[in-house]
Amino acid sequence: MTRIAVLGAGISGLSTAYALEKLAEQENLEIEVVVLERLDRTGGKVMSVKAEGFLCEWGPNGFLDNKPMTLDLCRALGVDANLLRSNDNARKRFIYAGGTLHRLPETAGAFFKSKLISWPGKMRLGCEMLITPNRGNDDETLADFARRRLGGEALERLIGPMVSGIFAGDPETMSLRSCFPRIYQLEQEYGGLIKAMVKLGRKKRAERKAGQQVASAAGPGGILTSFSGGIQDLTDSLVEKLKAEVRVGSGVERLEPKQDGFLLHLEDATTVEAELVVSAVPAHALTAMLQQADAQAATLLAQIPYAPMNIVCFGYEREKIARDLAGFGYLIAKGEKRHTLGTLWDSSIFPNRAPRGQVLLRSMLGGATNPQAIELTEEEVKKRTMADLKQIMGIDAEPDFVKIFRHRRAIPQYIPGHGSRLAELDERLGQIPGLFLTGNAFFGVGINDCVNASNRIAQKMIDFVAKKQ
Repeated sequence: MTRIAVLGAGISGLSTAYALEKLAEQENLEIEVVVLERLDRTGGKVMSVKAEGFLCEWGPNGFLDNKPMTLDLCRALGVDANLLRSNDNARKRFIYAGGTLHRLPETAGAFFKSKLISWPGKMRLGCEMLITPNRGNDDETLADFARRRLGGEALERLIGPMVSGIFAGDPETMSLRSCFPRIYQLEQEYGGLIKAMVKLGRKKRAERKAGQQVASAAGPGGILTSFSGGIQDLTDSLVEKLKAEVRVGSGVERLEPKQDGFLLHLEDATTVEAELVVSAVPAHALTAMLQQADAQAATLLAQIPYAPMNIVCFGYEREKIARDLAGFGYLIAKGEKRHTLGTLWDSSIFPNRAPRGQVLLRSMLGGATNPQAIELTEEEVKKRTMADLKQIMGIDAEPDFVKIFRHRRAIPQYIPGHGSRLAELDERLGQIPGLFLTGNAFFGVGINDCVNASNRIAQKMIDFVAKKQ
């Protein structure tokens, strides 16, 4: 019997534990899994909070269904029948730029008609196919890539809002290769994005003609997917189906390698022994645990920064908002000098997010471009969010419901050098057999990314166990 400790009971830790149990069963291997969580609850950044008839997401509000990882997990858990897709309104997304909300164009025709990008900006975008590809090995920032290939206006009004929406990040300090590896690959393989679209479009048409199923080439695509009770239904289902012991309020203070395993020193002064350990905690938390075992690995982990974030949920009576709310919400272009990064119209995306006759808006304030916002008082957060909603949506009423969530370390930032840092970290941890890493600090911040990484690491661990048994 091999004892495995999973550190962290967020989506990464729970899905890793579940994958370990399923793979061990398939391989007829005997394992015992214990999940150790510092908080007094499971779910990590996933938490769906119900209050006064509103359903507010503390962290992520769903996953995209264009990739199979999380959908496969839902099927395995038997909860796929409970999945809730966002409604048709969610296809309408907006960018606030030049003091106006612009619908994000979905087709070439809509793009040419849109006033989101000026005609000089559109002409600059059209020149993208003439730009020489960057074949160097430098880890280019998203901003440098966008300016080089698409122009400054596209950076301000398209790339900047996208980066703030996904990572709460600053394109000036984010690695293209690590944040959007597919876009990097398209330039390397086809020489440019427009060239890639043309060639991939031809390939798709040929494959469709041959009756083959064709996946989307590069865009995020997919439909935002959750559950009627919120995305926490997923982590709750994992906990329910696990055979593993899940111990909340059991934070690990220090990880001590020893012969044939590890001794985990917990914050309550107790210890746990395990032959294998997989960490699914944030990079900064693992930094402290590894300080004595491997100071160099701890230093590498400490170099992964996190962006802070305030999540501001406002509930209003529908009649107090004159604007049409048929849409996903909006992100704010760089340079608009607003307090928030954007606002999602949550009750327009999924049903049952607000009581009848009311609406729920969820704004993001902070991120890598405004980290000092995490120090604001709740009253100041509310005041600044209301100022933006008045300016952008014309809402001049006090919200009837307010819920504010504070995240000092919300989303990891993949800054230049992230890939080489991970390679170095992998080499360091190769000196500590039986220790594995997963989580959103490394290979993607979305739920699909976390589940995919968990599946990969679980397979590596099962292979490790099989050699020992």
